[in-house]
Amino acid sequence: MNNDDLKVKKERLVSILRNFKSLAVAFSGGADSTFLLAVAHEVLGENVAAVTAKSPVHPARETEFAGKLAMNYGIKHIVIQSDEMGLPEFTANNRNRCYICKKNLFPKMKEAASKAGIGEIVHGANTDDLDDFRPGFSAASELRIVAPMIDAGLSKQNIRDLSKSMLLETWNKPAMACLATRIPYGTAITIESLKMIEEAENALIDLGFTGCRVRHHGNLARIELVKNDFDRMAVEKTRDLVVEKIKSAGYLYVSMDLEGYIQGSMNR
Repeated sequence: MNNDDLKVKKERLVSILRNFKSLAVAFSGGADSTFLLAVAHEVLGENVAAVTAKSPVHPARETEFAGKLAMNYGIKHIVIQSDEMGLPEFTANNRNRCYICKKNLFPKMKEAASKAGIGEIVHGANTDDLDDFRPGFSAASELRIVAPMIDAGLSKQNIRDLSKSMLLETWNKPAMACLATRIPYGTAITIESLKMIEEAENALIDLGFTGCRVRHHGNLARIELVKNDFDRMAVEKTRDLVVEKIKSAGYLYVSMDLEGYIQGSMNR
């Protein structure tokens, strides 16, 4: 897409955001929500806040990163405890897990925003998300939480290109999702399994692997890597270190998926 088309889409987003007097952005610190927050801040200034959920299903390093970003941009940052793990219908991990999560999360975000004097909340979904299994969209729709980037016709690549032109450090940040997405539907979500996944993925990230996932299959960790990292994993010294680190997270077996990282692979 050429720069003129991107400019039109951004202007469309700006026009949508101008309809709000004040706004809270559901903010994870990822590329999508960071771009939306930055544009909203351009449009509405101090009438914008970022709202971030904190719980065992969200990687701690991501929550900390979101806080640093908001502080660097001078934007009010509200952190709430989302408490998904207290919901039996969530921890049962059925296919409506995301719906249950968002149905619980968005009212908490709205309440926190309201206390800060902000009336509306938006989330950072883009047009690419429409192609995946996203039951959370139903919860957002029911609660009248809008996705202005979908309304503006912005795709993931559009967002990355515009973020780069705006010098946002998240323009090429790998996609991230809550840790529960690493666990197959029907397998109960526990604090122990979330900690294992987080520790194992942190080990991979610390070793320089980006865009990686550790899929949790009981005592077996199935690693998904971007294909550019396959050769690195083939180096014996690196591979041995990965196995050591992931076993220390609590797994007995370590495997690598030859298909590589695929977003939403557990939705198959």
